[in-house]
Amino acid sequence: MLAKLRLPVLFLILLLAGCRAGGPGTPAKTVASFFSKYENRDGFKATEWSADLLQRLALVKAAKLLGGSDLTNGITGIRSARVISFTPTSSSAKELAAQGLRAEAAGILQNNKYDPLSTAGFGGSNYAISTRGSGNSVSEFAALGTLPDVADSFVLVSVQGNFTKSQVEALGKYLPQIVQATSK
Repeated sequence: MLAKLRLPVLFLILLLAGCRAGGPGTPAKTVASFFSKYENRDGFKATEWSADLLQRLALVKAAKLLGGSDLTNGITGIRSARVISFTPTSSSAKELAAQGLRAEAAGILQNNKYDPLSTAGFGGSNYAISTRGSGNSVSEFAALGTLPDVADSFVLVSVQGNFTKSQVEALGKYLPQIVQATSK
């Protein structure tokens, strides 16, 4: 009789442990899971951008006027981009900021082997950029920063595509303006 109950009890314990592992206090393990965890919470705004032909042509034309071939080639290398911004608008949102939102995102980048391209902000911006790829070839970059003039704010930008490190640096110079435009 005891042997018959052992399997269902073990299954129930594993099921309960799995439910707790997916709870709100559990840190996200990937950039995608970070977006999923927070995008519908109070104070967060998520934006996804896929480069369709007309948008890309307009951006490339603007890049040629503004910044040269690294910026132009960087824009054409973008496959998709996601931005999640956080502005503490309630007491629970302020509590979330105090619990280490930025530290959670930084831990994800470190644990998933993103290489820091810059550590103290880049190009005069308040974004720290990290890349994934091999050698000079970058398949994804992520940037952590804050919104200008918003206390305790947070921004995570995730861009996938095909870049060189110099193209990521060129794109990084315009991240604050892009994020500010998408967070409105």
